[in-house]
Amino acid sequence: MQWIDTGEGNTMKIIEICLDSIESIIAAEAGGADRVEFCSDLFEGGLTPTLGMFKVAKAKTTIPINVMIRPRGGDFCYSDLEFEAMKEDVRLFKEAGANAIVFGILTPEGRIDKKRSGELISIARPLPVTFHRAFDMSVDPFEAIEDLIELGAERVLTSGGEPSVFEGSELLNQLLERYGNRITIMPGGGIKAHNIERVLKMVRAEEYHMNLHASQPSKMSYRKDHIHMGGVLRQEEYLIQHTDERKVQAVTDLMTQYGTLS
Repeated sequence: MQWIDTGEGNTMKIIEICLDSIESIIAAEAGGADRVEFCSDLFEGGLTPTLGMFKVAKAKTTIPINVMIRPRGGDFCYSDLEFEAMKEDVRLFKEAGANAIVFGILTPEGRIDKKRSGELISIARPLPVTFHRAFDMSVDPFEAIEDLIELGAERVLTSGGEPSVFEGSELLNQLLERYGNRITIMPGGGIKAHNIERVLKMVRAEEYHMNLHASQPSKMSYRKDHIHMGGVLRQEEYLIQHTDERKVQAVTDLMTQYGTLS
């Protein structure tokens, strides 16, 4: 656990790392993170990881692993078939030992899909649930957070309805002040090792969600640079993204400077 002196006494701070590989989970744990949000395809903002990768990760680490349930990129209004897949994924990852479930579902009008969200929460129990940044795409954040509290969600991940926590800090602080004792509000979006100190001063939350990746070269010595596996907008074929243990350690060290490490 990390502790920070906020001027009002030491307050517990939790570092959650968003990542998409087993190697990254190992690095996050070694760097001192409190837990991870395990996804696939961070290029799409995070999708459901494979069950096989999750099982291997659980066998190789002891850090709590929250699992993203998101069947595709794009919006958060899902078809009946996509929703059936989401329910089945919740069951599978719950049985496999996930520590929490992460999801987000909206209606076409941009409101929390209370019926479907309630179904997923019921299936996930007794695991806690996080409603992810689909929240930031909702039409009314105050109505949305009231709905999530009514549904019994333990946590909401949000950038304050803006591209990053820096633009959304005003709303984040409003939400923390009004609802922080009823639901955990976890700032996330644009938080990096080099700016976490600014974030801590702008938004006084208890938990922070961040991506601390670094690029690593592919091990391929034989390469075909004219063939690509993705579409027109694509990542480098021979550049692998993994969580950087040094960046995680830098963040935990910074938090230690603000308080004491228990």
